[in-house]
Amino acid sequence: MATLPNQLPALALPGGTLVDTTCDGPWHEPLLWYADAPARPGDWARLRATGRPLGLLPVLIDTGRRDEGPQEWELSPADTTYPGDHDAEEVLAEAWDAYASDELEEADRWPGLAPVPSASTPETPDELAAEIADMLTATVRAALVPARRSADIPAAIGWSGPLNHENDVARLCAVLRSWEDRFDIRVVALGFDTLTVSVGRPPTTAAEARALAAEHFAFCPDNIEAVPPKGLDVYAEKHLLGQETWSFWWD
Repeated sequence: MATLPNQLPALALPGGTLVDTTCDGPWHEPLLWYADAPARPGDWARLRATGRPLGLLPVLIDTGRRDEGPQEWELSPADTTYPGDHDAEEVLAEAWDAYASDELEEADRWPGLAPVPSASTPETPDELAAEIADMLTATVRAALVPARRSADIPAAIGWSGPLNHENDVARLCAVLRSWEDRFDIRVVALGFDTLTVSVGRPPTTAAEARALAAEHFAFCPDNIEAVPPKGLDVYAEKHLLGQETWSFWWD
C-alpha cells in the first residue's frame, strides 16, 4: 500500500509491539507498531513528526475495556484492495441503494456527494487531529502505520471493523479519501469496530449537514439507525453541524 519500503522493522521504537498477526496467519512484514503504555498528550504529534518522513502515519489504537490489541482484531490485509481503485461516490451510492429504502423513512434516490463547506477551522488539519487525539481516553495506545495518506490507514492494516457492512475496507477508505479532500478529515483512532476522525472543515449550515448525513448513513448505517437519534435530520443537527469529530461504530 505504501509507496516507500516499510520502515517499521528498522525504526527504533521503545516500549511497544510490532503486529504481524492476521486471520490468515503471520503477515510477511509488520502491519503496525503500537505502544505498550496508554497514550499521553503529545504522542500523536510526536509520532507524526517521527514517522511522516519515513512513510509512517500515527493513529491511536483503542483497546477497549478488555484491553484487546490489534492481535485480536482479525486483521485481513490479504483480502484488502487499494483505496485508489475505488470511486467514493460509487461506493456510497451502492450502499445507499442497498440499505436506505429499508432503514430510512425519508429515503429517496441517492442525493449525490455533499458540497465542500465554505469555512474551515483555524488550525491546520494535522494540528486539529493532534488536539483531538490528546482528548481521547486512557484506553488508547499510540501507533504507527505504513501509509501515505491518513485515509488509507484502515486499509494498510487490513482492518476488519466494518466487516458486517463492507468486507473490503479499502472501499470505505476511498470515502475517507474523499472526506480528506472535502472536509480535511484525519483518521485519529481505531478500535475493534470503531473509527474516529477529526474534521478540519465541518459543515456550517443545516443544508450542508443534511447533505453529508446521507453520506454518513451509506458509510455506516448503524450510526444513524441502531441507536438514537434516528433519522438524517436529527443526526445532521446533533452530530455533524459544526462538529470537529466524527465517530463511527459498526454492529
